[in-house]
Amino acid sequence: MRRRHPGLDSPRSTFHRVPRVSLRGMYNVAMMEGLARPRHPEPGVELLSYYRELLEGFGPQGWWPARTRLEVILGAILTQNTSWKNVRIAIRRLRRAGLLNQRRLGRASQSELEEAIRPAGFFRQKARTIRHFVSWLDRSYGGSLHRMFRRPPEELRRALLGIKGLGPETADAILLYAGRKPFFVADGYTRRILARHELLRPRAGYEEAQAYLHQHLPRDSGLFNEYHALLVEVGKRYCKRSAPECAACPLEPWLPRRTERAGLPTAATARQGEWV
Repeated sequence: MRRRHPGLDSPRSTFHRVPRVSLRGMYNVAMMEGLARPRHPEPGVELLSYYRELLEGFGPQGWWPARTRLEVILGAILTQNTSWKNVRIAIRRLRRAGLLNQRRLGRASQSELEEAIRPAGFFRQKARTIRHFVSWLDRSYGGSLHRMFRRPPEELRRALLGIKGLGPETADAILLYAGRKPFFVADGYTRRILARHELLRPRAGYEEAQAYLHQHLPRDSGLFNEYHALLVEVGKRYCKRSAPECAACPLEPWLPRRTERAGLPTAATARQGEWV
């Protein structure tokens, strides 16, 4: 299912820190002002240069907007196929109904839960997914999120993917934003941006994109948190599906076609030893 995400108007999250990522060895971009940035032969350096540019341009995004881990998890489920505005309404209704309390949520009926989350859309399916998760958490960890997140991350990810209704993107959002585990949420925005910059194949799937990011970025949950949020903001503002607004995008100088027009080396020529 397609996911929507919180934006700049979202409240600051308690589960967020802005990572300080060293860019030592970064090529000098100041000398290229007004021209395209050169493609670096190491994808990790280029990815970190994107991150720095976006962080300077947009500032910290403060994800995930939530008061508790449980609220993060419910938000990750509810945000499928809807806007974050609708998720906020659903979360407020859950709070008014007392269903952001884990025990009360576990005792809630299907119909009670459906009514509370109705504004988020697909409310029957999402209510079932929430109930499956809560039931699994009770059986496996006595209802303790603390115990759940103490499990080795890869094992926990496999277990989450075994819960009916939780796909890779939702599972990784839970791991990253509620558990601070370093799994990059390689959603549609991320894949679209990286494909247009020719870092991924145009039809790269979720697992391929995530593997690429894990290979070339430091495995740091704070970095993944902030970077993912920044890429979503780029996707929402500029890198739209059918009508991208490249000229205004902070990442426009790195577009490969602009690099070629400017007569500067591409990633391919850099790998052949022509990049300086």
